Amino acid sequence: MTQKLIRPRRKDPLKKTREPLLPQPTRSRTAHGLTAAAAEGRFALQVCADCGSCLYPPCDACPHCLSVRVPFQDVSPRGVLLAETTIRTSTDVYFRERMPWRIGTVALECGPSFVAHLHGDVVEGAQVRMTLRLDKSGNAVAMAMPEAPTAHQEDDVQLRELTCDPKFRRVLVTDGRNATGQAMARAMAAAGASLIFVGIADPWKPFPDEAALLSIAGVEIVPLDVTDSQAVADVAGEISHRVDILVNTTEHVRFGGIMHRHGLTIAREEMDVRYFGMLRLAQQFGPTMRARGADGVNAAAAFVNLLSVHALMNWPPYGAFSAAEAACLSAAQALRAELRGGGVKVLNMFTGPLETEWFQSVPPPKVAPAALASATVDALRRGVEDAYVGDIAQDIRARLDVQPKALERELGL
Repeated sequence: MTQKLIRPRRKDPLKKTREPLLPQPTRSRTAHGLTAAAAEGRFALQVCADCGSCLYPPCDACPHCLSVRVPFQDVSPRGVLLAETTIRTSTDVYFRERMPWRIGTVALECGPSFVAHLHGDVVEGAQVRMTLRLDKSGNAVAMAMPEAPTAHQEDDVQLRELTCDPKFRRVLVTDGRNATGQAMARAMAAAGASLIFVGIADPWKPFPDEAALLSIAGVEIVPLDVTDSQAVADVAGEISHRVDILVNTTEHVRFGGIMHRHGLTIAREEMDVRYFGMLRLAQQFGPTMRARGADGVNAAAAFVNLLSVHALMNWPPYGAFSAAEAACLSAAQALRAELRGGGVKVLNMFTGPLETEWFQSVPPPKVAPAALASATVDALRRGVEDAYVGDIAQDIRARLDVQPKALERELGL
């Protein structure tokens, strides 16, 4: 039975921070089909389009009929743990620091057998639920989970190594003036975060729900304006060594496309708040977070970007806003590669229009800030890299896989 995680004691400042070593990063191009599934929290394997065989490990041709039509698709994750063992010593430096480590052989209902990491609550001969997780090097690994949820399931040592659970971690929410930032602070507190820094630009200026924000357990207000490089540097100098999860909740949404705006003032504001604001945060907080990627129970874990799904496909009525979001997405991909050296994930939360004043003229369906905050906590607990929140975001994601040109035309109507 998984032991309940105990809040870690305050770290001795004289104690050396453990170096963020990584597990073996090498994967074949075909095997990155597993990585793509793990990045979205899906369990997908290759299924031969000709004979229907489910294949593992990943291969370029079906070993049964030699067909090269072997796409990845979601399959049943149910299986049985046939055998288990506990590794107590390893030649791999990453695992050597994390011994003992349980692994086992799982036979899936859909056919293949896996050698997988084992959750502490699974036992030999029992039914299990297979999942694909992203390890510290950003690649997919298989982990066998209990078929039904168990007490303190998320506290398992091996599982926590593959996720970004906010429990007992310290979180920075960059903008507490908007509804999304306030909802995010509440969700992180409910998830067990030990301390929640909430950034407020011009803290001397009152704002709605300020008292409600301050009443949340663990919240500490910090002066943070992402458009001011010096202000970001100042707050990073004070708290960057204490931030385990950074959630960028800054927003700047304005209606309008490209041609009919007069001048570049609004476009510059959008880029300054969203794109350059993200770069300022990354430059000031990123290096310290990367260095703390293996710092015990409350190691630095994730840099979270809240993005419009129209970063993937422009929405002409909000065309300039969509372009700024696309710039943020491209920067997030670069940041992901840079932070991977410390085992820190970059999580992109894609959403459609939010239930806020800036989208008040947009018809439903829309996403409530509380729903986005709850989905962010869930994505951190699953350790994914990309999550799609709400009907519109999920619909656009699915349609991009089928016919992106049709989607482009339809969004422009």
